[in-house]
Amino acid sequence: MRKQLWLERAGLVCWILTLLTLAITLTINARWLYQWDVQQLDLLSYTTLSEKELLANFGQLMHYLNTPWVSELQMTDFPVSASGAFHFYEVKRLFILNYGVLLVSLIPSIVYLRHLVKRERLWTMIQPFQVAVVVPLVVAVVMAMGFDRFFVAFHGVFFNNDAWIFNPATDPIINVLPEEFFLHSFLLFFVLLEVLFILQVLIGKHELKKA
Repeated sequence: MRKQLWLERAGLVCWILTLLTLAITLTINARWLYQWDVQQLDLLSYTTLSEKELLANFGQLMHYLNTPWVSELQMTDFPVSASGAFHFYEVKRLFILNYGVLLVSLIPSIVYLRHLVKRERLWTMIQPFQVAVVVPLVVAVVMAMGFDRFFVAFHGVFFNNDAWIFNPATDPIINVLPEEFFLHSFLLFFVLLEVLFILQVLIGKHELKKA
């Protein structure tokens, strides 16, 4: 019994990691969000490129960040300084780490869910995910109180240098990657994570109702 309890706890941790990294994956690959911001934030006024050209360069950036075997960032219309290239390299490592955690946690998560379904114990997800639902809300409230400070603190946690502070003269890509775009990306991430967490609570309650 005790062994089963510990296995379920380990499975729960893996499932939470799977959902977390899935939300991150969906967010960082939400090309539609950048397309929307190109219009909403009038990003074309900060460049001489057409929307098609800008999106093509954005695609080149994302291809570099998403592809482990691409070792050099090259964008057709945006030069990159050594400092800018180093920051994007660090971002790339975080992308790959996220995908790695997603893949590693996925198999034990599937085993965990099959175990719960087989033993009709999906209801055990209700309480932990009711707690988990609160976390994104708290972080989102903190973010809403001052995104500038949140953005700086975020970079302080994940980067130990100032390479993320771009100079528009040497890294003009920053002109079309404004802070508002990252705000929208964070909001999308929190919404996705909340939906995924709430879904687990609803699944658990549905099983209880059937019982």
